[in-house]
Amino acid sequence: MGRQARGWTGLVLLGIALVANGCAVRFSKRSPWDVQQLQQLSEQLDQFKNLAQLKAEEAEQLRQAKALLEQRLSSEIASKDISVGYDERGLVVRVLDQVLFDSGKAKLRPEAGPVLKKVARVLNQDLADQPIGVEGHTDNQPIKYSHWKDNYELSTARAKSVMEYLQRQGVDPVRMTPSGHGDEKPIAPNDTPNGRRANRRVEIVVQPKVGEGGVPAGASTSTGESSYTK
Repeated sequence: MGRQARGWTGLVLLGIALVANGCAVRFSKRSPWDVQQLQQLSEQLDQFKNLAQLKAEEAEQLRQAKALLEQRLSSEIASKDISVGYDERGLVVRVLDQVLFDSGKAKLRPEAGPVLKKVARVLNQDLADQPIGVEGHTDNQPIKYSHWKDNYELSTARAKSVMEYLQRQGVDPVRMTPSGHGDEKPIAPNDTPNGRRANRRVEIVVQPKVGEGGVPAGASTSTGESSYTK
């Protein structure tokens, strides 16, 4: 074999060795990017496991709080003017307006104090870290004999009155968000007196804690089904 032929043969053999070696490296080792991706996936899996555990723990906490509220509000619940239950928002204490306010008013009646004090005690002692929504609702009858502009204004003022009372009972105002919904979220038909009576209410909602990205850590995937004890 001539010198030139031997040179070409050497180059070919070297090329084969390099390719083979490269293949061996690719199959025996993962690139840094692959390792990083696997690590991130593993961390995300751990986060999902922790989140599921947190949801379970929070759900159990809300169940215990519901039982405690039912116990403390037992006499009021028997009157059917107050209910405690769950829906997609969280744990809800629903109080009809006649327990809290005179018709067309946003100033709390003296009779509202004992009920709200019991609720505040549970919020302070057993649900101290949960955010709270205070929602005012009305029926669809236009306001005629009060100074409120409309039902939204009245429902908002009532929500604020309840929130301020809870604050005076020691509930941290940072935890609470008042809102008025007027007649936009009825729970009964507005074409009967009993239906309108049910729609005039304030709801104290113990919400799931907010997780990363502003999404509630215990947010429900419910389709809106609810469960209440009256």
